Amino acid sequence: MRSSPSAPNALNEPLWVRLLLIGLAVVVLTLFLLLPLLTVFHEALSKGIDAYMEALVDQDALAAIRLTGLVAAIAVPLNVVFGLAAAWCIAKFDFPGKSLLTTLVDIPFSVSPVISGLLYVLLFGLQGWFGPWLKAHDIQLIFAVPGIVMATVFITVPFVARELIPLMEAQGTEEEEAAVVLGAGGWRIFASVTLPNVKWGVLYGVLLCNARAMGEFGAVSVVSGHIRGMTNTMPLHVEILYNEYNYMAAFAVASLLAMLALVTLAAKTALEWRFSRELTGLAAHRSSP
Repeated sequence: MRSSPSAPNALNEPLWVRLLLIGLAVVVLTLFLLLPLLTVFHEALSKGIDAYMEALVDQDALAAIRLTGLVAAIAVPLNVVFGLAAAWCIAKFDFPGKSLLTTLVDIPFSVSPVISGLLYVLLFGLQGWFGPWLKAHDIQLIFAVPGIVMATVFITVPFVARELIPLMEAQGTEEEEAAVVLGAGGWRIFASVTLPNVKWGVLYGVLLCNARAMGEFGAVSVVSGHIRGMTNTMPLHVEILYNEYNYMAAFAVASLLAMLALVTLAAKTALEWRFSRELTGLAAHRSSP
């Protein structure tokens, strides 16, 4: 239904209103996004490229980079598996407890990362519920790599699932039902029908999950113990360097995280463009005789 000629239309706003809105958007983006980003790289290179590279190849910095990569390499695949399973169950099936599962997926969005890290300490720390048993069996989770991985997994749980749930719901179950009629089993349907239809959503969720896993600070700060060269991830290493007034080195490591954010943004834009093109081509194919 077309709107009446007298209906309000944003495109009919006076030129000065549109210019004002565009100007405000540019000012906000410049003050809160571009200037901080430029400041990071300016401070990182303030003493020259040699000092910049020296800060990055420092043993503690390399250890933080390796640990950050290790944690992301474990957390992201786990959340991809969980996200696919949870989205498939929520979007394709009706079962008792479906609303509860949906709520549980969203919990990390509503709980402060610091609180989630503290909960892990209360559960698995030396004075926690399972602390005495873990100590008796010589198992250390808190203030060690396993605790960092657990906290990161918890914080990044929703990213893949939340990208896939609305996509799978919009696609419906017609293709899966057709595959069942043709005699395909559950795993065959998932691998040949469901997964190819959501491949771009999976990649999009992986990008966001990986960026958050590498940049997580609050929960990891609580469970890491801040052991230099052992349990410090890149964000924690940046904090330590900054507190020691080693600003150039802090900004040098922070620049790596900033570059990760820029790469993630570029990849996100590319995926959205590719996905929109694929949808346009699919719609054109379906509308052709």
